[in-house]
Amino acid sequence: MTIYERLGVRPVVNAAGTLTRLGGTMMCAEAVEAMQEVARSAVVIDELQEAASRVIARHTGAEAGLVTSGAFGALALAAGACIAGLDVRRMNRMPHYGYEQGCEIVICRHHRNSYDKAFEVAGARLVEVGLLDRALGVGVREVEPEEMEAAIGPRTVAFAYVAMQGVGPDLATVAHVAHHHAVPVIVDAANQVPPLENLTRFIAEGADLVAMSGGKAFRGPQSSGFLFGRRELVASALLQQVDMDVAPASWMPPKEFVEKPLNGVPRHGFGRGFKVGKEEIAGAVVALETFVSKEPEYQKQWANRCQRFAAALKGLDGVEVIVLPRETTGRLPLVELVLSPASKAAEVSRGLREGVPSIHLNERRLGEGRLTFNPAGLDDGQEDIVSSGVRRLLSH
Repeated sequence: MTIYERLGVRPVVNAAGTLTRLGGTMMCAEAVEAMQEVARSAVVIDELQEAASRVIARHTGAEAGLVTSGAFGALALAAGACIAGLDVRRMNRMPHYGYEQGCEIVICRHHRNSYDKAFEVAGARLVEVGLLDRALGVGVREVEPEEMEAAIGPRTVAFAYVAMQGVGPDLATVAHVAHHHAVPVIVDAANQVPPLENLTRFIAEGADLVAMSGGKAFRGPQSSGFLFGRRELVASALLQQVDMDVAPASWMPPKEFVEKPLNGVPRHGFGRGFKVGKEEIAGAVVALETFVSKEPEYQKQWANRCQRFAAALKGLDGVEVIVLPRETTGRLPLVELVLSPASKAAEVSRGLREGVPSIHLNERRLGEGRLTFNPAGLDDGQEDIVSSGVRRLLSH
C-alpha cells in the first residue's frame, strides 16, 4: 500500500509540467539517495551551504551560491540582500528597514507577475517602468534605456528582471544601465533551464543575483531553489536565512561567504521562514550535478514519451495532435492537442482530472481549445495512461 493510499489521497499522473500544485517533477534517483543519506546524520548547515556554494558556482559562473526554499524564497532573500547588504544593523531591522527607508526595486511594467510580491516581503516597493506597446502588440518599441535611467533614484536598491523566452528588453542592456548607477540586477529565472546554457547565461550577461527553482527540470526537491551571484550579496542572503541563535562570543561568520569583519552578529533574519534543511541542500546540489551530466539523456527520454503519446492518439477523431520538438520550443519537447470544437478542451481536461488516477494536462491554452502534454513530470510508462484517458473520453 502506498502512502497516498494510506492517507486516502488520489494518485496523480502529471502531464501538465513541473507544477508545484501537482507536486512538481519526479525527483532523480541520485537526489533521493542523497537526501536519505544526509537524513541519518548531523551537519553544520553553514558548512553544507559553503560546499553547495562551490558546486553552484562551478556550474553557473557565479562567485557564490545558496540553496533556498524555492525560487520565491530566493527572490525574497535577494531583495533582502540588496536592501541590507552586510550591515548587521540593517539586517536586524528587516523587513521594517526597507519600508522605513522607502527602498525601491525597479521592474519593467510587462515583467510584473504574481511572484514579484517576493520583493515586497523584504520591504521593497516596486517601481514600474516602460509601456506595454510591444507586449500588447500595439507597437514595436521596447522599454528604452533612458526610461530605465529615469526610474532609478536615490532609493533604488535593485533592478528586477524576469527572464522569459522572447520577452525583452535584453538583460545586457538592463545591466548596463543599472550598473552605471551601482544598482544590482536580480534575475528571476525560476523555470529557465533547460536549455542548459541558461545556467551560465544570466551571470555572463550582467546579473548580480539569479533565482532558480531546484525542482522542475533539475528534478531536485520541489521545495528547493538556488540563489547565485555576487559573493557579498549571497552572503547577506545566507545570514538572513540561517539559524542565528548563536553565542556572539564564539560565533564566526561562514568564511567562504564573508570576507570582511561584520559590525556585529546578526539575529534571526526576516528570511528565517525560508530556511532549508540538510536534506533539501544535499538533494538540490546532487540534482544540479546530475542534470548537468544527464541533460541530453533527459531530453531523449522526454522526446520518446512525446512520440509514444502522439502515436497512441493517431487517427483519433476530434483532435489534431501536434508534436513540438525541442528545436521548436527552445526548451523541451511538447505535444499539443487541438480539439474541435474549442469548448471540448475544458470537457476533456475536467474528465481526465476527475478519474482515478487523476490525469492532468497543461491548460495554459485552454481558451484556444488546446491542451498541452508536457513529459517532464511523468514517470516511465505514464504517457500510456494519459493517452488511454484521452482516447476513452474522445471515443464516446
